[in-house]
Amino acid sequence: MSYSKKPLIGIIMGSSSDSKIMHSAAEILAEFGVKHEDQIISAHRTPTRLLDYAKHAEKSGFKVIIAGAGGSAHLPGMIASHTIIPVIGVPIMVYNDKSGSSDRFKFSAFGGLDSLLSISEMPTGSPVVTVGVNKAANAGLYALKILANEFPELQKKLKRHKEKQHYSVIKESEEMRKIGLSKFAKKKYRM
Repeated sequence: MSYSKKPLIGIIMGSSSDSKIMHSAAEILAEFGVKHEDQIISAHRTPTRLLDYAKHAEKSGFKVIIAGAGGSAHLPGMIASHTIIPVIGVPIMVYNDKSGSSDRFKFSAFGGLDSLLSISEMPTGSPVVTVGVNKAANAGLYALKILANEFPELQKKLKRHKEKQHYSVIKESEEMRKIGLSKFAKKKYRM
C-alpha cells in the first residue's frame, strides 16, 4: 500500500466556509505527496451521511480523519464516535451563516473558544486529538506523523521538513542580527 496512490487520510468539514481554513491541511499533505479525500459532512444537517462516511472511511482503509468544525463543533466527536480511526479535530473560528443574512461569513461569538472546548473536551471513551483554533496545517502535520509510523520514507521527509524549519530560523536570526530589529521588521512586514 502506498500513501501516494490511494487516499489514507480523509479531510472533512461541516460547511463549505470551513474550506477557507481546512485547505491548509490539504496543502501540507500535498507537499508530502500524500493522497487524501475531502468532503463536506454536517453533523447536524446530514447525520446519516456522517454515519455513511464513517463506514466508507473504514472500508477504504483510511488511517486518519481530519475533521474541522466551528460553533458547537460536533463533527469531530461525532465521527470519532462512529469509527476506530484516529480523528484530529480542527476548531474553526469562522462559520457560514446559512440564514441568508447579508453578512455571509461570521466569526464565532467566542473567538473559536467554543469550538476548541467542544472538540477537546470529548467524554472518556471517544477521544479526539485537537489542534489550535484554525490550525489545519498542524492537523495535516500530525496526520503525517501518524502515517510515518507505517511509512519510513515519510519519516525521512518529516525529518527534512524539521531541518528546513530549523535553518530558516537560524537564517532569519542572522539577518536580524546583521541589520537590526527595526530594519528587519520593516523589511519583513513592510511597515
